[in-house]
This record gives sequence, C-alpha cells and structure tokens, in this order.
Amino acid sequence: MIFGFNTDVKHEDTVYHVQSEAREGEQLLQTQVFVRGRCIGKRAIPYGTGAVAGDNDQDKEKKLRDLHREMLEAIREGRLESIFDKRDTPETLAAVKELELEWVNAKSVHSSGSLTMQIRVTDGGATVQGARLTLRFARPDAAPYYAQVLTDAKGNAEMNIQVNEKLLPDSSVLVQASFGGRTATRKFQLRATV
Repeated sequence: MIFGFNTDVKHEDTVYHVQSEAREGEQLLQTQVFVRGRCIGKRAIPYGTGAVAGDNDQDKEKKLRDLHREMLEAIREGRLESIFDKRDTPETLAAVKELELEWVNAKSVHSSGSLTMQIRVTDGGATVQGARLTLRFARPDAAPYYAQVLTDAKGNAEMNIQVNEKLLPDSSVLVQASFGGRTATRKFQLRATV
C-alpha cells in the first residue's frame, strides 16, 4: 500500500502545499500544488505499463517520493511553472472534481485514553457512501498504527485511536480516501487540550 506525501513549503511570501499520491484507478503517480486551498498545477506520471521500474509498491513509492521532492525543489528554486504538466491550466484544474476529507469533530476532546475522529468524504460537495478510508497514526512512542473503515450513507466514518494525551502534540494522522478509482490524502496534526 502506498501512502501519499504532504508538505508545506514557503517561497517568498507564498506558502505552497504539495500533495503527492498514487491514483490507483487512473494508474498515475501524481503531485499537485495548492495555494490557499486552490490547485495551481500538477504533474503526473503513469504506472502499470512499465513506465515505473518494477511497478511494485516499493518502486512506485520511491518514484512518488522522487516526484514529490522534485516539486519541492522547483518551488524553492522559483521554477515551479516549468515543472507542471502543460495541459493543466487554471481553468481546466478548476473544473476537476476531487474527493475532499473533512475532520468533522476536530475540536473533540481526548477522553479515557482515546481520541475519536469523525471524517466526512465529499466529491464535488456531495457526500460519498462507501469510500475506503485508510488511516496511518504516527506517534513518537511506537510504530505507526494502521486502520481501515468505509464511509456510511452520509459520507461519514468514525475511527478511534488509543493514545496518551501527552503524546498528541508529537503525533499526526494521515488519512487517505479511495472511491471510484480516485484518492485524496490529508494529514491532520494533533494537539493536547489546553
């Protein structure tokens, strides 16, 4: 299983969010760049046809990591426009409907040694039933924890994570939604209650 990569990088006065993921339905490794939540461009390479050496998960993950790193370097060097796929204009990107992930109870409180996350998946604003959510919980005191769940008729899914509240500021949750051959990945930073 390949997880995506999410990185915020600042160049001059702009913060760019770089998101890379494997789009299984389209057999693409894709990196998108967002500014203030709006996709400004992307780059994709195919796999499954021998385009990515070996085409196994390990090879695809390495190639995706390289693609992500290349985009970060282009931002830092001020040559972002030169690396985008040329067919992607702001107008065509604006027309693309993507899966979206929302942490519905982000202000929830850690209770009895666990954190409950309620995630909603939408597609162009409509809720998605049957989306597969894969969760990767990273914490400083143990190996990553993985879980999967499907969204209900209202596009919601609930995940419970056992964690010591003192470790929340050093922990993060990566959630990947898959539906209809498309994926979306979000990283959520956790924090202790104040």
